[in-house]
Amino acid sequence: MEERSTPFAEFDNNVLTRRRDLLPTWIKIFLWIFLIGGAVAAGLLIAGSLITQTSLSLYGMNANHPYSMTGLLICSLFLFKGIVAYGLWFEQKWAPQAAIADAIIGIAVCLIMMAIIPFMYPSISFTLRLELIPLYFYLKKMQSIKTTWESL
Repeated sequence: MEERSTPFAEFDNNVLTRRRDLLPTWIKIFLWIFLIGGAVAAGLLIAGSLITQTSLSLYGMNANHPYSMTGLLICSLFLFKGIVAYGLWFEQKWAPQAAIADAIIGIAVCLIMMAIIPFMYPSISFTLRLELIPLYFYLKKMQSIKTTWESL
């Protein structure tokens, strides 16, 4: 028997029909955090000349102004994370690949801030970056759902 496509086909089957259902709850929570963080970063970049001081921090990097070199890097990372979060929440086909890139960038920045920068600049002390733990699981989860996500 030939299967017909109806507007209510998603209600007729019990198969996964939303890409968002592939994401675990902890990733969905972080999506909202980074959607908000990306919007705040965009606002900070737009209003940066009006701001005298703000505290920015991500992956062990700290800045007091969005227009400093570190501040621009932190804001651009938050913007990228916001774009990735948007793509995952609104089920864009490119989102898992962008999330994999986001996780790799995050792991690389953490490792640089943990293993290289403290030895180059004595004023910065060694700190174990615990962000590596969720970043690793985020990377593995995105790699495991990438093909399923793209086929839906």
